[in-house]
Amino acid sequence: MSMVITHLMDEKPNERDPFWFLKTVDCPAEASLGATVGAPPAVAAGATPIPGSALSAEELEQLTADIVAALKTVHDPEIPADIYELGLIYKIDIDDNRNVAIVMTLTAPACPVAGEMPQWVENAVASVTGVGQVKVTLTFDPPWDKDRMSDEAKLTLNMF
Repeated sequence: MSMVITHLMDEKPNERDPFWFLKTVDCPAEASLGATVGAPPAVAAGATPIPGSALSAEELEQLTADIVAALKTVHDPEIPADIYELGLIYKIDIDDNRNVAIVMTLTAPACPVAGEMPQWVENAVASVTGVGQVKVTLTFDPPWDKDRMSDEAKLTLNMF
């Protein structure tokens, strides 16, 4: 069995715990990953272990930063802010095989790009080096509201 690292998006992006990747759920990993050139070191190469995970803290931190950067390239065509800063990403799970599961929402159920945006998110995250399979799940529970937006998004949209 693999361990899943969970990133819950209950808070605005600028208020999230920077060490969320050290909070884990599920069960122990089966094996360690080997280090690759240019990649953060693996546990087997002396990097910081995360209890029960095959990924090192450094690997997970880099992979998470790359995934968030990819998410920030996806924009709702009607809103001039990226989906991450808008607070549309509710959860990111990364397992030991680097498979990524994302739970997201839209600003409204009747969003004109409701059928397309999850695919945009999947494509953006799948383009990140080192990511395995990507699964995007759309939810409206809880419903999105403007309080989920980061200060950056509020500033961009003149909502202060």
